Amino acid sequence: MDQDGLGSFSAVGEVHDDRVTVTVTGEVDMSTAEAMFRAATPQGVRGATLDLTAVTFFDSAALHALIRLNERYPGSLHVIPSTQVHRVLDISGLATQPWVVHPG
Repeated sequence: MDQDGLGSFSAVGEVHDDRVTVTVTGEVDMSTAEAMFRAATPQGVRGATLDLTAVTFFDSAALHALIRLNERYPGSLHVIPSTQVHRVLDISGLATQPWVVHPG
């Protein structure tokens, strides 16, 4: 949450066919990681893309949510990280996972 208490997190999912694309903004932490997970797991979808390019903070709870999503969508998860998210993925050893999309 930001300092004024209003929060700076959002996770908006759009379903197309059997895939959801979730655009996440702000801080993903212990208080918001589950909301990101729920946005990425609507009923009836078989894959997910998480656009995290507007994420400013990412903690271990957020990493755990990504691992859970990878388990739910094996081979069908794509994560587009911001610089901050990529740093956390790199430190945690997850940056080389096939579900991490590297800008080309």
